[in-house]
Amino acid sequence: MPAKPSFLKKIFCIIWSTVNGIRKLILNLIFFGLLIAVLVGLSSEENVSVEKGAALVLNLSGDIVEQKKPVAPLEAIMNSERENSADKEILLSDVIKVIDNAAEDQNISTLVLNLDHLQGAGLSKLQSIGDALTTFKASGKPIIANANSYEQNQYFLASFADTIYLNPQGQVGIEGLGRYRQYFQSALNKLKIKMNVFRVGTFKSAIEPLIRDDMSPAAKEANMSLLTNLWQSYSQVVASNRHIKPEQLILTPEQYLAQLDKANNDMAKMALNLHWVDSLSTAEDFRLAMVDRVGKANKGDDYKQISFSDYLPIVKSQYQPTEPNKVAIIVAKGTILNGNQPSGEIGGESTSKLLRQARFDNHVKAIVLRVDSPGGSAFASEQIRQEVLAIKAANKPIIVSMGSYAASGGYWISADADYIFATPTTLTGSIGIFGLIPTFKDSLADLGIYTDGVGTSAWAGFSVTRDLTPQFREVIQRNIERGYDNFISIVANGRDMKKPAVDNIAQGRVWTGRQALKLGLVDELGDIQQAVSKAAEMAKLTKYDTKLIEQKLSPQEQIIQDIFATASVYLPHSQTQTHSKVMGALMSKWENMLSTFSSFDDPNGVYLYCDTCNL
Repeated sequence: MPAKPSFLKKIFCIIWSTVNGIRKLILNLIFFGLLIAVLVGLSSEENVSVEKGAALVLNLSGDIVEQKKPVAPLEAIMNSERENSADKEILLSDVIKVIDNAAEDQNISTLVLNLDHLQGAGLSKLQSIGDALTTFKASGKPIIANANSYEQNQYFLASFADTIYLNPQGQVGIEGLGRYRQYFQSALNKLKIKMNVFRVGTFKSAIEPLIRDDMSPAAKEANMSLLTNLWQSYSQVVASNRHIKPEQLILTPEQYLAQLDKANNDMAKMALNLHWVDSLSTAEDFRLAMVDRVGKANKGDDYKQISFSDYLPIVKSQYQPTEPNKVAIIVAKGTILNGNQPSGEIGGESTSKLLRQARFDNHVKAIVLRVDSPGGSAFASEQIRQEVLAIKAANKPIIVSMGSYAASGGYWISADADYIFATPTTLTGSIGIFGLIPTFKDSLADLGIYTDGVGTSAWAGFSVTRDLTPQFREVIQRNIERGYDNFISIVANGRDMKKPAVDNIAQGRVWTGRQALKLGLVDELGDIQQAVSKAAEMAKLTKYDTKLIEQKLSPQEQIIQDIFATASVYLPHSQTQTHSKVMGALMSKWENMLSTFSSFDDPNGVYLYCDTCNL
């Protein structure tokens, strides 16, 4: 009998040794694989130079963002299996720096827009890049666009080119703008989940999917007005760039079919007929055309060129700040959450800390707060606003530059700034507030699960497993109403307006930057460059440098960041697609909505969030 435990012990030891050995083997393979990838990446970056007369290829792959999120090792490994992953991020400021530098670079003769893998980017970010492209053209250098197909955002940038090439098997997908979403009231009723909603604002529609099966008339009115205004901006810019009429971009179904008939059902030919593009060219046709234009490269058979990723380090190495006086730039991008959040997110504590750092830095004479946020926690938003007020009390000008959106909580943290810039297509306003508490009493009862007990007060037993009492609901609703009154009071005080006037344009309604200027919610239309200039002017600076204030990574985090940022380019990619684009897009929408609501962490359950901003 005593031999049995010893035998079992040996078996478990063998199993553990095997598992542990496999674990170490996998970790070693990953480590050495990444090490080799980094070495390959570093060696490939040596001696990068620009040939005389070369083309800068702006091959943008991924999302255009105001601030990158940290690279998580496991996520980087997973993403490396997906070629041209949509999870890749490119800084808007880097794109503009590269274009501006190329305009002055005597070795760069042409700019090529390669937009096949450009993913998400708000219209205001695209317009900022478009403005940089316009400046580039003013230098007398041509811009050429080339792609297998153009989606709507990609085509917006392509329209700034002097010549647009399209693959003969491709198409231009111009669809207009729409706002459609899923609604869950009936599903929640079947599950017997009760959504307790508290809100102020006729147009505050963030929680409509949970309490309705369709879009409310008020939301339809507001959304249609917003979409129409945004589309006018898009179509007017593109039509002007292409020297066509705006109505030529969106065809009625009858017109579309007629144009297809004229092009013998060839969508590429139809795009050529409508003057959306200038030439139908295969990859080889385009290569030959570019060889004729800029010359053949010293190595290989392609034309003389340098890619965005190779040119960016050259541009960054040329920037050497020399002035002691600084205009600080702090980026507030993403949903506003409580506590400390990583780079690329907004945290009540972490973003406040950056603002304090700028306030106590004697070299910083003015601050530009770049806001690109649909809002989030009311408590965290107020923490950040208090730091904005502290900067003003320290007699340092603080200017807000709004990105793609600065609405709800994003506007809460902006309203007290000394001056506010927005782009014409910035989504802002959404001055409203809501609270949301789901309760599961009926759904649990259906499973035979009940909650009962005693407490020393009517408040002691609050739980999502019990219904809310009428008194409890009244307390929450009053808190929400007080929050809304605070919101419009903050806006009225910060924007020098009367409360009734603010209430009239508030009610949760979202406005474009162009509309917000007329309503007094912003001071001027412009981008971050104008905001920096205004900050320097208000600080009475004639000479200054800009200083980006952001969270610092630990040495260990920086090493991981650098390794995976490099390795992700060189790790092998899977050549198979396991999911269709359509299903992937649908699942992504569901995941985004669920992750957004699940991340809400306001201690009082009160939120300033603009769901309409996620167009």
